[in-house]
Amino acid sequence: MSFLPKIEKITRDATISHFFLMFGYKLFSLYFPLFLVVSGLSLPEVGYTYLLIYLPIAIFAPLIGFLNHRINPIILAGVGIFGYGIYCLGMILIQPGILFYFLQVFLGISAALFFVSIRGILMSAKLENPDQAFAWFYSAPFYANAIAPVVGSFFIWKFNFLGVFAFGFFIQIINAIFCLTQLRKNSFKTMTNQDNRTNLSENNFIKNYQKVFKKLKEKSILGPILACFSVLLLTGFYRAFFVLFLKDLGWSQNLILVFISLLSLVFLPISLFVIKRIGQLKSQKNIFQGVAISGIFSIILGVLGVFSNFYTIFLVKLGEGIGGLMSGSGRSGLLTKKLKEQPKEAGAIDTIFSPLGVGLGSLFSGLIIGFLGFSNLFILGGVFVAVAAIIGRKLTR
Repeated sequence: MSFLPKIEKITRDATISHFFLMFGYKLFSLYFPLFLVVSGLSLPEVGYTYLLIYLPIAIFAPLIGFLNHRINPIILAGVGIFGYGIYCLGMILIQPGILFYFLQVFLGISAALFFVSIRGILMSAKLENPDQAFAWFYSAPFYANAIAPVVGSFFIWKFNFLGVFAFGFFIQIINAIFCLTQLRKNSFKTMTNQDNRTNLSENNFIKNYQKVFKKLKEKSILGPILACFSVLLLTGFYRAFFVLFLKDLGWSQNLILVFISLLSLVFLPISLFVIKRIGQLKSQKNIFQGVAISGIFSIILGVLGVFSNFYTIFLVKLGEGIGGLMSGSGRSGLLTKKLKEQPKEAGAIDTIFSPLGVGLGSLFSGLIIGFLGFSNLFILGGVFVAVAAIIGRKLTR
């Protein structure tokens, strides 16, 4: 249908796999901060727990980028999906403690396997429009958000967390099979001439990253990337504390569930327009427009504070979703174009940015929220993003 943005087969399959991965995870992830607080964790410990998930993604991304040269990346992505399933089983069998924290690290490694490999595949493919392709890919979590929390709440209500984790395990197994069959069938038809399983030596591995970091220092890349990173730090603020902010406003769990689901449902048709818009703009313009939108709406939410209501928060989060989609797609598209000679390393670098930014943002916000409060935290985050956008633009010129 012509009103839909164009989507290539490899992008379609990667987006479907991303959707199922996020669907299985978001069955329970919405309630995770509440679960941690009820379990007796302090707010700083909530931020620390998120760091345990996101930091391993950043740490292991370069190693997995190296493995992508030696092992079929589809297999590595499938192993990562299966790791999500193992995590679900572990949450059923293991009580809070050392092993519980290890499971968070294990989840981070599994996420690194999936995202580095899938990004490497997309960046190696002959994509007509990288920004638009990644816009499709990054829209998958919004689609999962529209229904997964509702389904998850039903399973929690009917079977407790045992049921929701068991269902999550089933979803990830199905997804792993899809990845290893359908995605594998279509991926290598669109790959560049680079052999996906080249026998890359350690020396060449280091040289590749030296070339990548040299290019990253160029003004045309450094400025936009720094601006994008500020948005990821802000995302960490919200990832750890937005639901707790809603609880602080007196929202019930059912109202939070309705809000998240309705937000994602409304975002679906809007995302199609945004994806088309992203495909028409240059990567840098997507980045800076997205960063500006994210910063402005965070400041608005912070200023409203306790005076926020369902409708104002809804509009603010809608705006933030648009900003995040634009900046994230622009970042991946920019790296795809600028680092086209090292697509697997580019996939690893792109994967490092997201978890590192979100993890550090969650940790930092957990340390300062005690004396800042929710409103000032969101204002601070928005101002920081706005300043980073200005600095990034000046660096680019």
